[in-house]
Amino acid sequence: MNEHTLSARLERVAANVPLGARLADIGSDHGYLPVALLRRGAISAAVAGEVATTPFHAALRTVRDNGLEQHVTVRLANGLAAIEAQDRISAISICGMGGETIRDILDSGKAYLSGQERLILQPNGGEQPLRQWLMDNGYAILTEELLHENRFYYEIIVAERSEPVQYSAEQLYFGPLQMQARSPAFLAKWQRMLRQKQKTLASLEQARQAVPEATLQEIAQQARWITALLA
Repeated sequence: MNEHTLSARLERVAANVPLGARLADIGSDHGYLPVALLRRGAISAAVAGEVATTPFHAALRTVRDNGLEQHVTVRLANGLAAIEAQDRISAISICGMGGETIRDILDSGKAYLSGQERLILQPNGGEQPLRQWLMDNGYAILTEELLHENRFYYEIIVAERSEPVQYSAEQLYFGPLQMQARSPAFLAKWQRMLRQKQKTLASLEQARQAVPEATLQEIAQQARWITALLA
């Protein structure tokens, strides 16, 4: 993968960035996403934010090698602190980290959000707490996608500020739009998850391990939800 050829996962993220947007890519790594979008003329400007020095320097190199210093600002900063008011950001992408981490980045960076941005989020697991944060903070989920790449299932959640929304516990767990669409990848993911839950429950019962009752109940509840979903 490079700025010429994005992974299938990042291509789906790119497809959800509005045309002409001013993008902040948080945790930008090598800066491939913003640079690829600028090379295609799909966005007008970008900020690439990185908290670690090695990927920060890699992103600087990618921007410089493509002659895009006038259009992409690379900043060494923690989370949304990479965004400054004069950037006039209209879309934020945060990809390739756990859902809880993305939630924490959004929560600790609320001061940097204008509420006008589209959020394009690609969590590696932990989707439920991320959806919970979006609901609690007035964001409606516009689109959800699930794709299977390199043996892993990746979810993309696109959200914008809206009137208050209320999702059920099951919708937060599976994704409200995923539940409606029931794509082949979605059903395959949850068939696999059901096998994992059943195996976990069986091994816990067999070992008679001192597992908190609440944990057992939660796994059993999730297994029931998945069974009902697949029925």
